[in-house]
Amino acid sequence: MTETATLSRSSAALQDSIPVAPAEAPKLTVYTERQLDKIPQIQALPAHEREAIRVVANVLPFRVNQYVCEELIDWSNWKNDPIFRLTFPQKEMLMPETFEQIADILKTGDKVALKDAVNQVRETLNPHPAGQMDLNVPKIDGVPVQGIQHKYRETVLFFPSQGQTCHTYCTFCFRWAQFIGDKDLKFANSEASAMVEYLKANPQVTDILITGGDPLVMKTKNLRVYLEALLDPELEHVQTIRIGSKSLTFWPQRFVTDPDADELLMVFEKLIASGKHLAFMAHYNHWREMEPEIARTAIRRIRATGAQIRSQGPLLKNINDSAEVWAQMWKTQVKLGVIPYYMFVERDTGARHYFEVPLAQAWTIYRDALQQVSGLARTVRGPSMSSEPGKVEIQGVTEVAGEKVFVLRFLQGRDSDWVQKPFFAKYDENATWLHHLKPAFGDSKFFFEK
Repeated sequence: MTETATLSRSSAALQDSIPVAPAEAPKLTVYTERQLDKIPQIQALPAHEREAIRVVANVLPFRVNQYVCEELIDWSNWKNDPIFRLTFPQKEMLMPETFEQIADILKTGDKVALKDAVNQVRETLNPHPAGQMDLNVPKIDGVPVQGIQHKYRETVLFFPSQGQTCHTYCTFCFRWAQFIGDKDLKFANSEASAMVEYLKANPQVTDILITGGDPLVMKTKNLRVYLEALLDPELEHVQTIRIGSKSLTFWPQRFVTDPDADELLMVFEKLIASGKHLAFMAHYNHWREMEPEIARTAIRRIRATGAQIRSQGPLLKNINDSAEVWAQMWKTQVKLGVIPYYMFVERDTGARHYFEVPLAQAWTIYRDALQQVSGLARTVRGPSMSSEPGKVEIQGVTEVAGEKVFVLRFLQGRDSDWVQKPFFAKYDENATWLHHLKPAFGDSKFFFEK
């Protein structure tokens, strides 16, 4: 049987076994700071609350769509709603003096002064953490390769230029600098050939992550150019194709009712039929994101192609800093066939003061959540810091030779010899990131700093 016939039969089975919504598919409607007043649900908020959102949205990127507003946010309890905080900028996300500065300039209508002030604020927010711009971008003959990051030996990240936005922006996003219109801060490449040539030159790479932004904002005809380019016979060493996306939360219609949803799933099938492993890296922050039926249908349709869905997301104060929330999220994911993969520590960028959780508390939440789930959910690793030297996991807090310490290890490292190597840091109940920690037992530096 030919590949085309196999795919056709598979797609027919997909259609027969998974319910598809009516032909009258909803069209994505997005709102930015400029359309804030056009969001129906926002009109019921007090004027000072609407103005606070507008002030912060001039500094941190804001974009939301009608599905999020209509299906995910509980507007009867909007002030405490985790999805509202996940998607709508909050006054407290700026420091008080910064908020007042931007608010005062907005009242004057001085666009030049506003732009200058906003740019100054953004410079203080660590727009590219963990050496993304300086250390992760590879070079060929001394020239940076645009749209590629290569931090770990086996894994390359590629940023297709058409996928450098999202259906909705997360307020905590560590890639917020991608969305502010500054080309000097943006990773992107519109040429699939650049990705292919780089991979051919690096046979040690086994995994390619197509990321953004969100590559699933792309039309299938554009995305398939990048995905099918990975079927080049000279890329046999690239075994796994990962797609990083928040679309299962913010626009599950992408896999169910969008005009090219079936075509997209057929591309997934084609990749898998070729012998590649397709891993859909879903970003989840709360169990509520999986409650709508269309979100569950989207999960079923992706899994029916043979792709695996893995979940990851950061621990966030004011949104999911509760063991119960994480335990329920992991239980729901296992029930739906999604594999819990990572609990991250929120990165030291953007509105980190609003979201960051002390490392000691993060580990306690992770441990307490893990105690509430079965072994199938204990595939999740964390809390993990995606720091400059690598992914550092907090394994616990204990006492060694009379000294209270954090037990840490590298899950990934710039030097592969660091992987799985345990090390110790002095206990600090206020530390929220790796650079806050000091070596235990009198050492002057951690081993990876030497």
